Amino acid sequence: MGVSRRRFAFLATLLVAVNVFFWVAQSGFALPGSGILQTLLGGRLIRADIIWQSGAGVEETRIDRGVITSVTPEQLVLRERDGTLQTIPLATTVAVQGLRTGNVNQLRRGMRVIVSRPATAAATTVEIEGFGQ
Repeated sequence: MGVSRRRFAFLATLLVAVNVFFWVAQSGFALPGSGILQTLLGGRLIRADIIWQSGAGVEETRIDRGVITSVTPEQLVLRERDGTLQTIPLATTVAVQGLRTGNVNQLRRGMRVIVSRPATAAATTVEIEGFGQ
């Protein structure tokens, strides 16, 4: 009986370790800034302006969260939780997370998104959270 208990303890430990790895990896591979902000603020996040030190120097990232009111291949307009409308230019190679193809043409009015971009440039990442606010 000692061997089966040791085997059970080993398997249980292994299962917990694998679950912890995937839990940590999920938050670690998220958008720079937005994954951390989502963890800290959850649904309360409206927008953020983050200034951080990188190897290239000081950088500034803008994060906007809201519901798409209109979208074209060049820009999207978000209605943020506080009612502010943000017109955000889109980069030609924007990464859309949450869609199978990751194609900007599949973004629709009413989608709730988090948009990440360099403060003075077009958006490079759009992460879909769901529909409505």
